[in-house]
Amino acid sequence: MKVYDEKHIKNIALLGGAKVGKTTLAETMLFEAGIIDRRGTVEEKNTVSDYHEIEHERGNSVYATTLHTEWRNYKINIIDTPGLDDFSGEIVSSLRVADTCVIVLNAAHGVEVGTELIWNNIDAYQKPTIIAVNQVDHEKADFQSTVDMAKESFGDAVTLMQYPLNAGNGFNAIIDLLKMVMYKFPAEGGKPEKLPIPDSEKARAHELHNELVEKAAENDESLMELYFEKGNLDEDELRQGLKIGMLNHDVFPVFCLSAKMNMGSGRMMGFIDNVAPSASELYPEKTIEGKEIKCNINEPVSLFVFKTLVEPYLGKITFFKVLSGSLEVGMELENAQNEVVERINQLYIMDGKNKNTVNKLVAGDIGATVKLKNTQTNQTLNAKGNHHIFKAMEFPGARIRTAIQAKSKQHEDKLSEVIKEIHEEDPTIEIEYSKELRQLILSGQGELHLAVTRWRLEHVYGIEVDFITPKISYRETIQKTATSNYRHKKQSGGAGQFAEVTLTIMPFVEGMDDPQGFNIRGKEEVELEWGGKLVFYNCIVGGVIDARFLPSILKGVMELMEEAPLTHSYARDICVLVHDGKMHSVDSNDISFKIAGNKAFKDAFMHADPKLMEPIQEIQVLVPDDLTGDVMTDLQTRRAIITGIDSKGHYQAINAKVPLAELDRYSTSLKSITQGRASFSLTPAGFEPVPYDVQSKLVSENLVEEEV
Repeated sequence: MKVYDEKHIKNIALLGGAKVGKTTLAETMLFEAGIIDRRGTVEEKNTVSDYHEIEHERGNSVYATTLHTEWRNYKINIIDTPGLDDFSGEIVSSLRVADTCVIVLNAAHGVEVGTELIWNNIDAYQKPTIIAVNQVDHEKADFQSTVDMAKESFGDAVTLMQYPLNAGNGFNAIIDLLKMVMYKFPAEGGKPEKLPIPDSEKARAHELHNELVEKAAENDESLMELYFEKGNLDEDELRQGLKIGMLNHDVFPVFCLSAKMNMGSGRMMGFIDNVAPSASELYPEKTIEGKEIKCNINEPVSLFVFKTLVEPYLGKITFFKVLSGSLEVGMELENAQNEVVERINQLYIMDGKNKNTVNKLVAGDIGATVKLKNTQTNQTLNAKGNHHIFKAMEFPGARIRTAIQAKSKQHEDKLSEVIKEIHEEDPTIEIEYSKELRQLILSGQGELHLAVTRWRLEHVYGIEVDFITPKISYRETIQKTATSNYRHKKQSGGAGQFAEVTLTIMPFVEGMDDPQGFNIRGKEEVELEWGGKLVFYNCIVGGVIDARFLPSILKGVMELMEEAPLTHSYARDICVLVHDGKMHSVDSNDISFKIAGNKAFKDAFMHADPKLMEPIQEIQVLVPDDLTGDVMTDLQTRRAIITGIDSKGHYQAINAKVPLAELDRYSTSLKSITQGRASFSLTPAGFEPVPYDVQSKLVSENLVEEEV
């Protein structure tokens, strides 16, 4: 396979909502370039891109898939991405290594649900962007309306390169505003005939061409001077201006096509070759220290790992982008994060599940290798002697959680290991065993995301699982001071057990002074692993309790802190002052004082106005202007406190604090309320008191569970 230099490699990510035709477009581009002899279809489940069984079953993309074409002395690497927000991790990783983003729109529906959310990711990366209006042959296609919607959503950078002469049934011709010709396609699609623009379209074409010239000229002073001097720009000058505009995120060229009929894709591929920036033309990559690394084949090798895939029969496949240098089979590279040396024994260019073996990949290219033992997604591999670390991708935090358990006990250990493997592939899937809740908690981006994970567990790994509503990690504390005494006495022949403990407890507040009125002889601050503190004071006078028994009293107190009286949740933020008691010269021992300390603490706790605390999440909901009221109303039914609203273009960012207990399945509700046009993120925000009625209900439920 031919090795292209860094100036002749273009990396594009196909992005857009579900069912807009991204996979069909990718298939057509491979066919147009001669990479495949026959085009598959999503319906026939034989496309190069969607090859996983779950994708065949669902009828849409679940994974981002890398492909490649070779077109007119250029290599175009293509990443076909999922269109659903549940798989946003795949979109983030694709954007990280793409040089140009291609937003695919459906001409019959315009800017759809999901596209606006994907655009927010593209805009954050500021990547050069092309807009491909697909399905212009659909009977309900409305090209102009789609363009108008794109301008409303993405701004004035949306710039026409073409328009269809006859969108809808019978579509077969495109007016090209850069070359100022008409492309007319045969009925079966394929290579078009290049014809003059019809007289009926000349006025419109010239008007739009002039707008294109002005758009290209305004991106460069020298081009603007040429434009004023000549009144026009030639094709090469237009390309130069458009490339500068794309690099500055000021021009989003619009193309029209029918991927299914293979009409227009070749022209867009030619534009990608000639105009869309290569990796060497983008701004240099920066290390975390701020050093710029140029995309140059003559520099030392550096790779960035953007994706890991575990195939049942192939093992771990590591996908990377060569950021600098030339990579060859047999090289040994050092992992910048863990300093482990990895040998590159095989190199591939991937077309879906098909591996094309190569001996060399150069700066700007995307490739894969297998059997790397200590390298994960987001890590950097360098030639020995270099220590570059490139900025890691930031994946969205979990938005939905469920408890998960294997139906068969024999699979319990395997379940945890397999989900860790899935997390390695998809960092937006998270797994954690909660000792507090005694549940294995699985978190992800949405209901579908978790459903796909369940499908993989059951169909790929053979582990049947149940999803269970997760418990909530409550905390217990006290609101006032209370004193209690407890005597433990047990006699059963021989040495008995005896201990008496008097203690006072009070709320702890960070920065508070030591309590007054006690003879404090010792103080121990315990930083609790579940948050908050226990401050334990030795206030014993006259030796009524030997100092050697104080650790046992503390141990008894800690046992209750780990399983507090109201709901058996963790307790926090309490001061305990042990100030009196009794002991016996023969019968007193550690176990006796542990029991006495525990019982005295429990009694005091129940008389100190105990309070249940619940975990709070800071939520930010990004919602279209016209749906803001509906979303706010729903949040308020979830006991949310709105903390602010910020305007972001056509969106409102609603900031609020919401109890975690009220967010179960929120992602599903939000999609229903907004038809999928809103997104949200969550950040833990500590604990706050539970309302009295909620606390009473939870305590009652706990009592019922204890009786059962």
